[in-house]
Amino acid sequence: MTGLPATTGPEDATSAESWADWFVGLPLKIILIVVISSIVLVLLRRAIRGITNHVADGSSILDRGPLGESAVGSVLAKASPLSSARRAQRARTIGSVLRSTATVVVGSIAFFLILDALGVNIAPFIASAGVVGVAVGFGAQSLVKDFLSGLFMLLEDQYGVGDVVDVGPATGTVEAVTLRITKIRDSDGTLWYVPNGTMLRVGNKSQGWATAVVEIDVDYFADLDRVRALLAEAASRVVKDPVVGTHVLGEPTITGIERLSADAVTLRLKVKTSPAMQWEVARSLRTATRDALERADVPLAGQRDLMATHRAGIAPEPHDPHDTPIDDALAERDARAAASGAGEEPRPAAEPVATTEEPAPRA
Repeated sequence: MTGLPATTGPEDATSAESWADWFVGLPLKIILIVVISSIVLVLLRRAIRGITNHVADGSSILDRGPLGESAVGSVLAKASPLSSARRAQRARTIGSVLRSTATVVVGSIAFFLILDALGVNIAPFIASAGVVGVAVGFGAQSLVKDFLSGLFMLLEDQYGVGDVVDVGPATGTVEAVTLRITKIRDSDGTLWYVPNGTMLRVGNKSQGWATAVVEIDVDYFADLDRVRALLAEAASRVVKDPVVGTHVLGEPTITGIERLSADAVTLRLKVKTSPAMQWEVARSLRTATRDALERADVPLAGQRDLMATHRAGIAPEPHDPHDTPIDDALAERDARAAASGAGEEPRPAAEPVATTEEPAPRA
């Protein structure tokens, strides 16, 4: 065969020295290429795995103890489990890509070195590989675009597992991130598979910090200073809550009139919160605001008459101090006696009874 060495075996098959000379030549060279390539690949994969594990744990190699545990990493994981999950997902995905790339590169180099040792002209193989690469690049443009977009997305930390994102086609919570697709679960429970290359813009609603915004439409003639005081009271109640208050990061802000209409004045209550907790804080603010306005008899827009009716319906009836069971019984007896007396006819007066006495006989 063209390109192969003239001698593929020992010159004297019966001589041990000839076999030794042959083995020291081509076979040993091929074995060394395979062994060295394997060692290099193992070292590369181990280094990549170690680095990505450190990144996923949120710790430095120098900070890790003899048992491979990091106090800093454990504290960070407890303080922000969502951030730890995102970091671990990103590190493991990038580590998988780097290990696969190292395997392909080292394996390809070892393969071409072995062909070269065998005397095979590798120039046609390299040219063919270039042509195949170009063809695959043109035929799988969308796939390559998805992979490149996913790689840059992971490197830039645009979003991660647990984030609430708006990517255009879908809005929801990120459940999984890979190099090709992102899985997003929306509020209806639908799981969306969005290719990374189709995301022209990404809005992350739970990265860093968030803002809870509550707008209140009060009656046009309401006392705004009083309403602001009630809103401040409601916000203070939420801030002091042992559960929800832990997610409030700043002082609540009550802005001026945001909108003005014929029957309503709109005020806005804003507060800075932890990531992905703005909705829970906003719900608590609405509940506290409703309670404060109701206790102060401050109606919302268009609810003045309904509030007056509601207050009249729940108002207690006046209490009569003489209204007791004994008084009720006596009143019922008097009424019954009066009714029976009014229905009887007056009895006529009695006439004198005539008595006829016979005269006594004469003697």
